[in-house]
Amino acid sequence: MTVRRSAAALAASAAVLCAAAAPAAVAAPSPTPSPSAALPAGLYGTKDPTYDGVWRQSLSFLAQKLEGVTPAAKPVEWLIGQQCADGSYAAYRPDASVPCDDKTVRDTNATAAATQALVEIGGHVDIVNNGVRWLKSVQNEDGGWGYTAGAPSDANSTSLVIGALARQGQRLPDITTPGGKTPYDPLLALAIPCDGRSEDGGAFAYQPDKKGKLVANADATAAAVLGAMGKALAVGNNAAGKAPVCRPGAVRTPEQAAQNGAHYLVGALAKTGHLNQPPMPGADDTTPLPDVGNTADAVVALSASGHQDKAAGALAWLKKNSADWAAQSGPAAYAQLILAAHATGAKARDFGGVDLVARLNATGPAPASVVTPDPSADTGYVSTEKDQVHSGDDVIGGVWWYVGIGLVVAAGAFFVISGRRKNQQS
Repeated sequence: MTVRRSAAALAASAAVLCAAAAPAAVAAPSPTPSPSAALPAGLYGTKDPTYDGVWRQSLSFLAQKLEGVTPAAKPVEWLIGQQCADGSYAAYRPDASVPCDDKTVRDTNATAAATQALVEIGGHVDIVNNGVRWLKSVQNEDGGWGYTAGAPSDANSTSLVIGALARQGQRLPDITTPGGKTPYDPLLALAIPCDGRSEDGGAFAYQPDKKGKLVANADATAAAVLGAMGKALAVGNNAAGKAPVCRPGAVRTPEQAAQNGAHYLVGALAKTGHLNQPPMPGADDTTPLPDVGNTADAVVALSASGHQDKAAGALAWLKKNSADWAAQSGPAAYAQLILAAHATGAKARDFGGVDLVARLNATGPAPASVVTPDPSADTGYVSTEKDQVHSGDDVIGGVWWYVGIGLVVAAGAFFVISGRRKNQQS
């Protein structure tokens, strides 16, 4: 959503975690660990895991499972062992034998990512359920989540948690606060309306600024498009539909927010084929630099929202320009690119001449097995989230939930049983 977190950005935020949520940022080179800091045997990557150990492990598993790779037991055991007794995860625990306590910084992003990854790995129901219970227990009054428990809700963290809850099978409109707020409500509150007065219409803000103003954030928008649709980080190869339209007026439904956000991303990618990094606070040089990670996320968001054709230019740019970035950034970066490739039907094993799957596998212990998926048989990511269904140009009744899908091979036909439920948003 995903929501990429730079070790440098998180380090700078660590001192103020109690005051505000640390922003999600692009995967970037992390500081090299000191010679005395031995890395766990099951961990993916070789750089300092202090701020992204659980995150990069989780994204690696998600990407591998999409590409027919089963990780070895040791790295899976490492991720499971990182969970605190209450179901939460910190960004990284150097010694998991030491119980979590009040000083442990519980990380909603790490918990949500690990939960999604372990759903895909399979066979760890108790671990997944514990993570979901903790995430639900720290839901803010506005219906969302911040980077840490109790921090103000932000678009990235809320969207990540939505994805985790959906993948585990939760019915999102039923996850309400005592005041009746759902996880979608904070996303709608962070959506910038399409009033025609600004090119930022349709975008999402990460959080309101100090004056309460919503400032467009491409990273938050890519994450929130997935969140507003109730989707997780890994999505299937979706067929292209109509061009997204930025509908004027108040943003009243998750579907409208997602389509408005997709419209903004299309415009943001139109000039160069990529998104740019925002300048670092206080930096003298404010020259825009390409943001490879967020561009990959935008590709996923556009494909997931039914606009794969609008992601073609960005996908082509990634194929030409992402190899060095991924090599420097490590496993989470390779995983992001694999997620983008899978969402668009591109070949992750030949992505601009680079075998992303082989390179990701090389960052950790040798996989237990590798099965090259058959493209002709690949119907995309098999999802358990309750996807929204779009009908025509207008929002019809909000969220449609899939209740069940049955495939009757002998009869040569399939029956989709769906239930419709209106989700009115204020």
